[in-house]
Amino acid sequence: MSRTPAPSSPRDPRSSDADHRLRESDTSNWQLITRLLALAWRYRAQTLMTLGLQLVLLILAVSNFGLLGLGVDELYTHVKDGADPPTWPLGIPRPAEWPSMGRVAVIAGVIFTLAAIRFALDRWNTIAIAILTARIVVDLRQQVYAKLQRLSFRFFDANSSGSIINRVTGDVQSVRAFIDQVMVQVVMMTISLAVFLTYMLMIDVGLTIACLASTPLMFVISIWFSRRVRPAFRKNRELVDETIRVLAENVQGHHVVRGFGLEPAEVRKFRTANLNVKRQQRWIFKQVSMFTPVIQLIPQLNIIVLLLYGGALFMRGEITHGTLLVFLFLLNQFSTQIGMIAQITNMVQRSLIGGSRVFEILDAPVEIGSKPDALPLKRARGEVAFEDVTFGYHDDKPVLHGVSLHAKPDETIAILGTTGAGKSTLLSLIPRFYDPRAGRVTLDGVDVRDYDVADLRRQVGLVFQESFLFSQTVHENIAFGHPGASREQVINAAQIAQAHEFIEAMPHGYDTVLSEAGGNLSGGQRQRLAIARAVLLEPAILILDDPTAAIDPETEHEILAAMERAMQGRTTFVVAHRMSTLRRADQVIVLENGRIVQRGTHEALMNDDSGHYFAAASLQTSDEESDRILGITGRAG
Repeated sequence: MSRTPAPSSPRDPRSSDADHRLRESDTSNWQLITRLLALAWRYRAQTLMTLGLQLVLLILAVSNFGLLGLGVDELYTHVKDGADPPTWPLGIPRPAEWPSMGRVAVIAGVIFTLAAIRFALDRWNTIAIAILTARIVVDLRQQVYAKLQRLSFRFFDANSSGSIINRVTGDVQSVRAFIDQVMVQVVMMTISLAVFLTYMLMIDVGLTIACLASTPLMFVISIWFSRRVRPAFRKNRELVDETIRVLAENVQGHHVVRGFGLEPAEVRKFRTANLNVKRQQRWIFKQVSMFTPVIQLIPQLNIIVLLLYGGALFMRGEITHGTLLVFLFLLNQFSTQIGMIAQITNMVQRSLIGGSRVFEILDAPVEIGSKPDALPLKRARGEVAFEDVTFGYHDDKPVLHGVSLHAKPDETIAILGTTGAGKSTLLSLIPRFYDPRAGRVTLDGVDVRDYDVADLRRQVGLVFQESFLFSQTVHENIAFGHPGASREQVINAAQIAQAHEFIEAMPHGYDTVLSEAGGNLSGGQRQRLAIARAVLLEPAILILDDPTAAIDPETEHEILAAMERAMQGRTTFVVAHRMSTLRRADQVIVLENGRIVQRGTHEALMNDDSGHYFAAASLQTSDEESDRILGITGRAG
């Protein structure tokens, strides 16, 4: 079938269906973190390799600190007669016979060698992280996009395109940031703090406790900040959704905007949406600007403690110059790691909000799906029946009320009704875009819910009022539902749809690339391509949802000719208002407020001059054919 968007607009009033609207999840932070960690576990090999490299880099950095302290002590013994010689690490005997500067030169050479190794490993680690995060983004976007393909039309009715697009793009990036900027950083920060703390405790327990006494306060402040700003991050993502929606609608409706000369108004609308994001971000930045300096200030108090307490220990001879210097480096690195809490806390909030919004899509219920024991459907005969069908987009607001009708194979059923009568809704139940609230729809005597969904939809060809075309070649658009179709099959479908002649006249024929939404074609040409796309799979059922509504009378004759050829040998449902279409039907159904109020052939309904059909027909003065049908000979004009 033709995979064309549903006739309902994303801004349809029924989009208020709260059951399917994406909204703030009640999931707790810990539940979100658990799910994000489970996501990271899928990439555990690359993640563990990254963590391993980070650990090696940490060990090398700490080793350099120790070697630097050793070098300082060696220099001190050179200039201070009687000073105790330092002990070399790892049980290596101190080469006392070497000159002092020779020992210092060896230490400096080892420091340089370790620094060179760190440089190489750090570059390798940077590349590994980039590859890991790129893979996460690609895989997660693919997963979210694949889920969107399985969600019901009701889901898209209930959610704006801006929100969906933002979740697939920006929010997926936030999830990626959780792994490389939160999880990896938190693990490394924890390991680093443990290593630094152990090293400092080995130097002096009392000095370590005194210097780190303020650390718990930082964690308390971080938790308070996290709870304070999370709602603001959620609101910010919603405001970005709105900005994308305004942009998307303007791009899609630029003809309307320019036609009414509303460019300045649209600029103001976008500016307002943009400023709302800016104001929200400014509030967040103000909170971060207060939080970050506090988190960075507290560790500086530790330096003061070190100078006072550590200085006293040095003057008493309890620690050496080098040891004091190493402790200073360790304390500085410890403080730097603690200072990262501000950055990590900020990123955690972004990641949790982004993760919750992505998971809202991944967790959205797949309303329409195949049963485990679904029946295969290779080729349908085309007998369709509605049995006392009731349906509504909301449980308490039915759109269809007890509709029953029967279409025999190869029959054409025309449906007439005012806007909102339920015509498009009725037809959307055949390919299971929605399921009835009550009653059932059958195909060849079997409830359509018992068939495999993909098989069912391959039996249905769809042509809407405004059919969507993709920015691909003409061949690819016609073969969209059957990518493996041969050129001969595509040409045959185009000939049935009366489209072959104008396609051949295009610059590259069937290989001509269409502009966005088929903008380089006329309305009639787009409809004929849509008909070709619908009939390519030779469906047993054809649904034509008022395909001539937006077409001028001259083009209508071309579309009608294409429709007549497409309808041959198929059960056809056509929504129409013009007599030129209605009179061709085997059965006409008149809908009013979701109920069938009349049914019969065109001739039979015209004989009932008190019915809705006759009243609607009497208003038809759109073309000469309708005039002849109604017996109008002297139309004013």
